[in-house]
Amino acid sequence: MKKVAIFDVDGTIFRSSLLIEVVDVLIEEGFFPAEARKRYDEEYKRWLDRKGDYQDYIGMVVGTFIEYLKGVHYADFMHAAEIVLHRHQDRVYRYTRDLVKELKRKNYYLLAISQSPKSILEGFCKALGFDKVYGRLYEIGAESRFTGNVIDEHLIANKANIVRRAVEKEGLSLEGSIGVGDTEGDIPFLELVETPICFNPNSELYRYARINGWKVVVERKDVIYEL
Repeated sequence: MKKVAIFDVDGTIFRSSLLIEVVDVLIEEGFFPAEARKRYDEEYKRWLDRKGDYQDYIGMVVGTFIEYLKGVHYADFMHAAEIVLHRHQDRVYRYTRDLVKELKRKNYYLLAISQSPKSILEGFCKALGFDKVYGRLYEIGAESRFTGNVIDEHLIANKANIVRRAVEKEGLSLEGSIGVGDTEGDIPFLELVETPICFNPNSELYRYARINGWKVVVERKDVIYEL
């Protein structure tokens, strides 16, 4: 049975959010109206000025994406996704990039779980050598256009259940398993693995990690250090 390593993607491997980048390109390419940016621009500025919370900002981006996705053709979305991957495929953290490579050499089964759209995650994670990717699935209706509905949202919301499902389905072992996450939303699957790693954690995950004695790793500029 293969050992498994589970990674969150946005903010953990990718130095941004794939969803944020694809929304920007959808606006840039005219698939979303220009005014869509106004929905989250204020929260973005508040976050940049450290007056607001990142979760508020990303929450507004998610809401904007769902609102304006309805009616967009799947081919147009994938065109935007390809632009994002071309621009940002290598915009990754050194620590997690090198950890993925090391675990791949050691024959770990690499599993990625993210709240970003699965259709863009697959391209990003495939280039890094991941074996399986779980992300949000958006319903496609008539004429290959998005309906704006999320498919099985309750499943992707609980990352621990996804890990259990993948372990059973793929015949994997949690013995020697590794998990890497950056927010409190990753706690459920980090509790399942043998070696949880909190990478550039937010305050909620950091506090939880310190209480439970989990490894905390921070990458800042060209320095990687453990707390």
